[in-house]
Amino acid sequence: MKTDNRSAIDMRMREKDLKALVDYAAETYGEHSAYRYKVGKKDIESKSFNDLKKDTEAFGNMLEGMGRAGQHIAVQGPTGYEWVVTYLGTVNSNSVIVPMNNMSTADDICELINRAHCTVYVYDHTCESVAEQVRAQCPAVEVFLLMRSDSDTDKALSLRKQLDANQGPNDTVIDREKMCTILYTSGTTGKPKGVMLCHRNLIDNTTCVDIRSEGLKVVLSVLPVHHVYCFTCDILLGIFYGLTICVNDSIMRISKNLALFKPDTILLVPMIIEAIYNKLEAARTGPKKLLPKKLIASAGLGGNLTTIYSGGAYLNPDLVDKFADYGIDLYQGYGMTECSPRISNCYPGHSKKGSIGQIVGGCEVRILDDEIQAKSDSVMLGYYEDPENTAETLIDGGWLRTGDLGYVDEDNFLFITGRKKNLIITGSGENISPESIENAIESFDIVKEVVAYSKQGVITAEIYPNLEYAEKKRIKDIPKAIREAVDQANQTFPLYMKVTGVVIRDEPFPRNTSGKIMREYNEL
Repeated sequence: MKTDNRSAIDMRMREKDLKALVDYAAETYGEHSAYRYKVGKKDIESKSFNDLKKDTEAFGNMLEGMGRAGQHIAVQGPTGYEWVVTYLGTVNSNSVIVPMNNMSTADDICELINRAHCTVYVYDHTCESVAEQVRAQCPAVEVFLLMRSDSDTDKALSLRKQLDANQGPNDTVIDREKMCTILYTSGTTGKPKGVMLCHRNLIDNTTCVDIRSEGLKVVLSVLPVHHVYCFTCDILLGIFYGLTICVNDSIMRISKNLALFKPDTILLVPMIIEAIYNKLEAARTGPKKLLPKKLIASAGLGGNLTTIYSGGAYLNPDLVDKFADYGIDLYQGYGMTECSPRISNCYPGHSKKGSIGQIVGGCEVRILDDEIQAKSDSVMLGYYEDPENTAETLIDGGWLRTGDLGYVDEDNFLFITGRKKNLIITGSGENISPESIENAIESFDIVKEVVAYSKQGVITAEIYPNLEYAEKKRIKDIPKAIREAVDQANQTFPLYMKVTGVVIRDEPFPRNTSGKIMREYNEL
């Protein structure tokens, strides 16, 4: 099934590249604020779309002057203006950017840098200990550039000084089909795979949905920028639509930064969305319980927040209605790094409860053996130096196997029912998506986290209790409360799906760097 709901401007831009995107933004939005971020504890600095064009061109000039144009450039650090300049300056000089995860260990970073054959490492001062390891373990890296520094050190060049010294136009002609980034997926099992994306992939996904008329102006960027979800849907969309992107400097300071920057939109993952909802609910206790919900939300979320977009994991559909009570629209989307990332999106006028969104413009989706498969200009080139996994994931002339199970309804909305590799196959031959069991059990307040699996033929739910809820409600017998929740969930399941084994954990499940539960520990 295929739709295309892009505007004429979007359709013209999809034939371009990221260099043309930066040029378009400078021509269209000029001195309008593209980025706002804190300097120190109180001061706020802004960069315009003209600044972005000049600095990305300077970065490309710098690489050319160093003889590094066309090579692989690693970047590591928190979301920031210089991080974005590094990314765009690299790809807009026909070089390859390799973003690194701030949460990875130094040994893992070094392994990925070596696997990607990087020769330049651009990093933030918060990553200095990792940089030391890179110097020791990555012999191909010969250039070190330090972000947010006004002066060179004995170990690294100041990126700011290099940008100042290399100002001027850059006339590189972009090859839209050439790999411009390698994104290492965290995954929940196995070795990270390097997703290869090109300019065509990223520009197509940037323009696949037209939100030009939705009145968005200011975005607070919270998620890790090395993930394509954040980079495409925060950074690239912000550039295309002329939004002001405000940088959240710490996950612990979201509330303060909402009040400081007063965004109207924010992209989040379900875990953070649930935490925000719990905070709003907690604010209604005591003397505030009679205040209107919308007033509480306005006071607690900066005053202007109207829209939250969710991605990266399953979102409880009930949260859509719960946030609506607070005057906030919550929209779910779906995609994967291999698709740059969007495959479907809910957005104003295109939303359906329980759905993970309407299939985006220019994307075809088919359901083969119950698996969601996608084909579009956003689909990756393949996995870097990994033909075996590439051949397994890209089939039949470019169809991307997502590994997710689902269906498409008559209105082109996509629904997900589970993960193919997680399927529980019973002795009677029934195929069960553990996610359907997990979602039902997790709807009970006493349950914080749950993973369902088969152990010696018994469907088992392993559960980490919500200890804060238990304390608040003065629940003394937590195992009994857990089993009662499972019993109630079982009443909604057919006989072959009923949970008969319950394991109660005394600590949360291990998670990967994307925040997803690691499941390989229970392969039995």
